[in-house]
Amino acid sequence: MTTTAEPRAFLLVTHTGREPATAAARLAAARLIASGVEVRVPSSEAADLDLPDARIVEAGPGAAAGCELVVVLGGDGTLLRGAEFARGTEAALLGVNLGHVGFLAEADEDDLAAVVDRLVARAYVVEERLTLDVVVLRDGVQLASSWAVNEASVEKTSRERMIEVIVEVDGRPLSRWGGDGVVCATPTGSTAYAFSAGGPVVWPEVQALLLVPISAHALFARPLVVAPSSVLAVELVPGTSDGVVWCDGRRTVDLAPGDRVEVRRGGEPLRLARLSYAPFTDRLVRKFDLSVEGWRGRAGRA
Repeated sequence: MTTTAEPRAFLLVTHTGREPATAAARLAAARLIASGVEVRVPSSEAADLDLPDARIVEAGPGAAAGCELVVVLGGDGTLLRGAEFARGTEAALLGVNLGHVGFLAEADEDDLAAVVDRLVARAYVVEERLTLDVVVLRDGVQLASSWAVNEASVEKTSRERMIEVIVEVDGRPLSRWGGDGVVCATPTGSTAYAFSAGGPVVWPEVQALLLVPISAHALFARPLVVAPSSVLAVELVPGTSDGVVWCDGRRTVDLAPGDRVEVRRGGEPLRLARLSYAPFTDRLVRKFDLSVEGWRGRAGRA
């Protein structure tokens, strides 16, 4: 008795605003289809990509349903969009960097053909990254909910005014700050907005939540690293300016004075496909072009 292997399908997500990205998508699609893999593309990108042999799926949450992988061609912003398509499915994400830093990407454009061949050969592993669940409360009633891969940031909406917030950890008030806002981040997001705000770089294997003030006017306004089981809360002090909570810079909820934002570990992790076990230290050095001149390593020690 013979069995037929289940058909494989990859969702291709592309930064179609850049010609190198669309060219790379066509190359990847042709190589995948020739290898017997079904290629799917979101309806919002189909016209720009013009892939007659690809299957068009509705763009939106769950677009990657039934797919093994979401292959993202672009920068970290495009990969975050791919995460929206993959959410609620078993698909893992793999990014090919066509942007600038591209911390979430696993490979560069020059490696595209080799990357596709490895994906076809299933020569990859999947790791899970901590995410965030975000809830907005008004007068004790849930106003909205969202999620984030990198961060949820509570920010002011008026350029000329600060917002006053009270920060809470695990049900206990910590401090009151006036400033531009607060970033609540994952280890994955520690190299994104939280890094720009002065937060620490946290290795992705670490299970933790970060809280980083943005331009805070306070004696105690230092970045915090708390347990992954902790619940962070940011309350807009009554009488302060309006605010907004941004999730990964993509999804927003408007905030009024007195509103409360609660951030906790997400119930659904991000699944990232990896082609190698390169240390995170090497990724930092490469992405930030850090100088390691003069390093001798173990061989150079007395």
